[in-house]
Amino acid sequence: MTTQIVGTDAGDARITWHRARKARLVLAAGHGAGGGIEARDLRALADALPGRGVTVALVEQPWRVAGKRVAPAPKTLDAGWRGVWPALTKPGLPVISGGRSAGARVACRTATELGAHAVLALSFPLHPPGKPEKSRAEELLGAGVPTLVVQGGNDPFGKPAEFPRGDFELIEVPYGDHGFAVPKRAEITQERAVEIIAEGVVKWVASLG
Repeated sequence: MTTQIVGTDAGDARITWHRARKARLVLAAGHGAGGGIEARDLRALADALPGRGVTVALVEQPWRVAGKRVAPAPKTLDAGWRGVWPALTKPGLPVISGGRSAGARVACRTATELGAHAVLALSFPLHPPGKPEKSRAEELLGAGVPTLVVQGGNDPFGKPAEFPRGDFELIEVPYGDHGFAVPKRAEITQERAVEIIAEGVVKWVASLG
């Protein structure tokens, strides 16, 4: 594991690299507005994918690196993501643009522009909690590249059944909330929930060729 500071128009971002020995792809994953790269799903992918030929680059947005508590506007998040993209493509491999929550929105909004190989959207915030009329489906549907959504079954930002039909795949993590936490009374354990995420992403990445 190595870290790299990258200057962007939004400030300094930080990439934490989890490198595969014989990489064929890079998965770049950004965090959400309420947390960092320590999220359980991002950690799980950083553990699972390098052994399968995928280098994982966990990206911390400039606001997070600067120690701020509140995420900036979407256009600033997009600027930060654009700024780190040259570093992500430097290994010369196809890059899957990904992230969780707000990071998933960034990946979708910029995928075509940046030439992403595919998009991985973890806990895509389809709408604000309790406000399904404020849909962000257009961002997801407009990604323009092969897309996988991994969504908790009880995510208040959008349950799997609420997602529109579109040119994307969706994996449901039963009982999972927006952070993929499952209640103790659930029929699956927290460990199994994380396994579902990792196994699903590993299978999808293998299908990308």
